Amino acid sequence: MISSDLKQHEKGNYTLIGDVENNELGYFDKPLPCFGFGIGWFCLLFGFIFPLLWYYATILYFRNYYQKDPRERTGLAASAIAALIFTIAVLIAVFVIFV
Repeated sequence: MISSDLKQHEKGNYTLIGDVENNELGYFDKPLPCFGFGIGWFCLLFGFIFPLLWYYATILYFRNYYQKDPRERTGLAASAIAALIFTIAVLIAVFVIFV
């Protein structure tokens, strides 16, 4: 005996699978911007060429940009740390040169 679900499947009638507890099922299936890296990791990598990108990502981090997509949080935090290290290095270099 074939179940009614299997009969419906053979007819091509499908039901959408949903999760009652998590209604955002499939929300994070779309790829991240900037070639799939996300803005934070993109800014971290290209910040070595153009360090102002680290500060841009830091501003996004402190303005809670990652609330739109939590996958962005780690890259933005890494860029904020890189901006902090770069700032300290520049301050030390300026202090050594001029003092």
